Amino acid sequence: MKFYVLTLFPEMVIQGLHTSIIGRAAEKGILSIEALNIRDYSTDKHKHVDDYPYGGGAGMVMQPGPIYDAYEAVCQKSESGKRPRVVYLTPQGKVFNQEMAKEFAREDELVFLCGHYEGVDERVLEMIATDYVSMGDYVLTGGELPAMVMIDCISRLIPGVLNNEESAEFESFHDNLLEYPQYTRPEVFLDKRVPDVLLSGHHANIDRWRREQSLKRTWERRPDLLESAVLDKRDKIYLETLRRSCKDAESDF
Repeated sequence: MKFYVLTLFPEMVIQGLHTSIIGRAAEKGILSIEALNIRDYSTDKHKHVDDYPYGGGAGMVMQPGPIYDAYEAVCQKSESGKRPRVVYLTPQGKVFNQEMAKEFAREDELVFLCGHYEGVDERVLEMIATDYVSMGDYVLTGGELPAMVMIDCISRLIPGVLNNEESAEFESFHDNLLEYPQYTRPEVFLDKRVPDVLLSGHHANIDRWRREQSLKRTWERRPDLLESAVLDKRDKIYLETLRRSCKDAESDF
């Protein structure tokens, strides 16, 4: 898979992503990450890429020309013969989640457009942007960090990136549930023991304990996820038990 990032700070993107798991995957050729400096496509002798907004207002707006030309350069590199999908990072977009990551992971190529200042000229967005994505209801100084987060998340779903193929499937947000608690050696740490079931060697009991812990953790921390979680009959019974125990505890006060 090929990732292209249109940015004013290519070093930030490359240095951040060419490390750890993602960096090793790039070295192996499983994926590639290229950051194109939008300033390189400016026709201004001073390499300006922004100007004052029409109609007045505070701040500056990124000009359409350099962004469009940078995208056209990506299209010329494309081996698929089609114009790659463009993700514009903006607080006005849909909030990024794991299902969105799975969808993006099916692409052969993805382009991320990182805005700055007061935003990007609307005309170039209308011409090239296919997806508007947000990291949440807050404002950052630019789109580089969100792009890096998305690339990291999407890359984990590409076959061969992770050593343990199951780890991408059975971690946080599997079935739209949070991940169960994890433990390692020592067996006892400051008088706190690893749960006995994990030491039992009984895989069916371990699997059920982990499932119930995922349900409990999601119910306590992210109950909104349960609305679209994949639940079987045993899961629903367990959740109902949790709800009843909570009500009973409240009634004791």
